[in-house]
Amino acid sequence: MEMKNEESVSENQNKIGSVSENKNESENEVENESVSESKNENESENEIENESVSENESVSESGSESVSESENESHDKSVQQIQHPFHEEHPLVLVAEQSNEGLKAYCDGCGELLSTPCFTCIHCNYHLHKHCAEVPLKIFGHPLHLQHPRWRFLLKISFTLFLRQRPHEMAYGCALCKEKRKMFFYQCHRCWFSIDIKCAQLSSSFKFSLPFKLDIHNHALTFIESPIAIDVLKRFSCSWCRKPLTNDISFCSECPFFILHKKCLDELPTKINHPSYHVHPIFLNRSDTGCFCNLYQKKHSGPFYGCTLCQFNINIGCALPMSIVEGKSCHQHPFTLFRRRGSFICDACGTEGNYISYICSTCNVMVHKNCTSLPRIIKFSRHDHCIFHKYFLEDLARQDCNICFNEVKLDRGNYSCGKPGCNYIVHVNCVLEDDHLYKVIEEGKQCEEPCKKSMQSSIIRVIEVNEAGEATKIEHFSHQHCLVLADKMEEEIDRKCDGCMLSISPLFYYCLECPFFLHKTCVELPRIKQHWFRQSNAILNFKGFLECNFCCRPCSGFFYNIGEYLRMCLMCAKIADIIECEGHQHFLFFDFKCKEKCNGCGIRCWHGAFKCGKCRFVLDFACLALPHLAFHKIDEHMLNLTYDDDKEQSYCDVCEQERDPTLWYYSCSICDTSAHPKCVLGQFPFLKDGITWAYADHSHTHHLKFFRNAEGYPECSRCGKLCQEEILKCEESTCNYIIHCKCRDYQA
Repeated sequence: MEMKNEESVSENQNKIGSVSENKNESENEVENESVSESKNENESENEIENESVSENESVSESGSESVSESENESHDKSVQQIQHPFHEEHPLVLVAEQSNEGLKAYCDGCGELLSTPCFTCIHCNYHLHKHCAEVPLKIFGHPLHLQHPRWRFLLKISFTLFLRQRPHEMAYGCALCKEKRKMFFYQCHRCWFSIDIKCAQLSSSFKFSLPFKLDIHNHALTFIESPIAIDVLKRFSCSWCRKPLTNDISFCSECPFFILHKKCLDELPTKINHPSYHVHPIFLNRSDTGCFCNLYQKKHSGPFYGCTLCQFNINIGCALPMSIVEGKSCHQHPFTLFRRRGSFICDACGTEGNYISYICSTCNVMVHKNCTSLPRIIKFSRHDHCIFHKYFLEDLARQDCNICFNEVKLDRGNYSCGKPGCNYIVHVNCVLEDDHLYKVIEEGKQCEEPCKKSMQSSIIRVIEVNEAGEATKIEHFSHQHCLVLADKMEEEIDRKCDGCMLSISPLFYYCLECPFFLHKTCVELPRIKQHWFRQSNAILNFKGFLECNFCCRPCSGFFYNIGEYLRMCLMCAKIADIIECEGHQHFLFFDFKCKEKCNGCGIRCWHGAFKCGKCRFVLDFACLALPHLAFHKIDEHMLNLTYDDDKEQSYCDVCEQERDPTLWYYSCSICDTSAHPKCVLGQFPFLKDGITWAYADHSHTHHLKFFRNAEGYPECSRCGKLCQEEILKCEESTCNYIIHCKCRDYQA
C-alpha cells in the first residue's frame, strides 16, 4: 500500500472550545466597589457561569432553564434529540420504551442503573435518564451552602451553584451525604461547596435552619429536624454517643463526620477521663488548622479533647470508644474494645499502635480502631482486577509490595488479588493512602464485571477491510473525512502524526482530502480507558493548543482528560506506573509523595515522580516522555538520548554553553556531538505548525496560530524584539499582532 499523490491542501484547524474560569478579584477590592461597578462583576460572573457549562450554552437568570428546553425547538419530531453540554461530541437520542433485552448500562448523571425514558448516544457509551438530562444548569442557593459575607451586595450570585459533571478534586464530597460519587454535582465557584443532584433535591422536602456558629467548632453548623427521614443520613450515627440519628441533629457541611444530636451537642462535657490515657484529664478544645488524633492516626478539623502538657489529642468521635464494633461488610465477626494500654502491631495493616485497640477473639487478631472498618474488597486504579483484604499470607515465598517495593510480611495484613495466577499484592496503607485511586466494592457485587467504556474504540466506523482483516478505510472521531491505511510515505517529507506529534512511520492512516496523518497505533487508542493515575475514566480528546499537566509541555494533538481537571498528552499516557528505563538498572515506580530532584533534568518534582526502591534515583514525566531519537541540523545523523557522560566538563554544541554531564542529553557517537534536550527539541517540540490557540486562553482578542519560523523577522508586539522562530501570529489578515512564544501569557 502506498499513499497516493494529492495536491497540497491547507490544514484544517480544530478550534478549542476552552473552558476558562476567570479569577475572582480580591475581597478587599470587592468591598470598595460601588453598585455600578457590581454590574460589571455581574457580567463577569455570567461569563463564568456560561463557561462552566459550555461555550455554546446560554443560561437564563431564572435558574430553571434546562438542557432539554434549549434543544426541544430544534430536534427532529420523529427522533427526539438533545445536545447536552457535558457531551458535546454527539447528540443524545431519546429512548422512550425499554426493549426486551433491557438496558444494561448506568446513567452518567446519577450513577443509577439506566431505565426509560432516557437519552443515549448511539456513537459512544454515554447515557442520561430523562430527568437527569433536564436538571437545571444552576440553582440559586441551598440551605447547606454558607453565605459569602463580603459579597452581600451580590447576594444572588454568591449563592448560585453551577452544574458540573463531577465534584472538584479539592472538594471532600457532597455536603450532605459526604460521598464523592460519580454523578452530576452542583458547585459554588467561590468556595469548594459541592452537593450531588440527589441531595440537592432534598432542600425542598426537609427543614434546614440557617447556619449558626459555636465556639467549639470552626465552621458554621446547620440544624436539621427529623434526619431519620433523609435516606442518605441513615448510614451515619452521632459522632458523640454513636446512636442512630433519630432526633434533631446539628450538622457541619464542611467536615466529613461532624454530626451530633442536638442534645449531645448541648451537653458535650468540657473535661473527660479517657480509658486509653490515665495521666491527666483531657479538655474540650478546637483548632482552626486541625489536630492529629492519636487514636485514629489522622488529622481532623473541628473540636477535640486534648492535654497540652503531653500533646495527647483525640477527636470527639474517639472520646467515647464503642465497646463492640460490628460490620459484616468489613469483618465477619464483631470487634471488642481492648482497654489495656500498650503498644501493639495491628494485624489488619501491619503498623504499630500505641493506644486503644480492638480484638476479634474468633480470628485472634488485634487492630487499630480505624482498621475495624477496612473495606474487604476494593478496585485499585493501578491493577486490572479487584483486590481483597487478608490478615496473613498463605504463600510462604517472599513478596514485595507493588507500590513501594518493600517486603510484605507474611503475618501482616495486606490487599492481594484473588484471581488465580495473579500475584499482585500491596500494603494496606500504601493502597488506601489516596482515595482518588480506589473504590470500595460492596459485598455480593460482581468484582470482575468488564467495563464497556474502557473497551470503547475511537474508530467510529470501519468502511473497508483487506484480506488480513485490517481496516483499510475508516471514520475516526478526530477527523471530518475518511482515513485510508498506508505503509509508506511516497514523498520524502518529515510528516508528523496529528495524534502524538512524532514523525510518521509505517503503518499509518492519512486523509485523501487534506494533510492529516495518524499512526495506526494512535488510531487504535481507546476513546475511554482506565488510567492508573486516577480511578475515574480517562477520555481521549483532540483539540488545539493545550498544556499537559504531567510533563508541563504545550502540545497539540490527542490528549486524555483524567477526571474534570487533568490533561495528559499521549507521550505521558503511554508511561505505566511501574517501568523499566534504559537510563537505570532497576525498576521505577510512581510515588505520589516524591518531591526530590529528577536525575534526568535536575528539576525538583513537586507533584510526585518515578523513583527507584533500591537507590536514590528519580525521574519525572517530562524526561520519561522524551523521544529516544531526534534530529537537529548540527549533525547529519540522528541523535540518541544519552543518560550519562564520563567527561568531567562538557559543552552543548547548539548553545555552546556548559552542560552538566550528570544529566541526560542527546548525542551522536559517530561525530561526538552532544547537546541539551531543550536545544535539540526546541521549546515546543510537540506543537504542530499552524495550530490554533483560542482567544479565550490569552489576552489577545482573536485566535492565534503557532509557527516555528517567522517570515521577514517581524517585531514582537510584546517585547519589541525581532522574531526569528517559534511565534504566535494573529489569524486575522487585518491584524498585525505577532509575539514570541516565550512572551505568551499562557492561562489554560
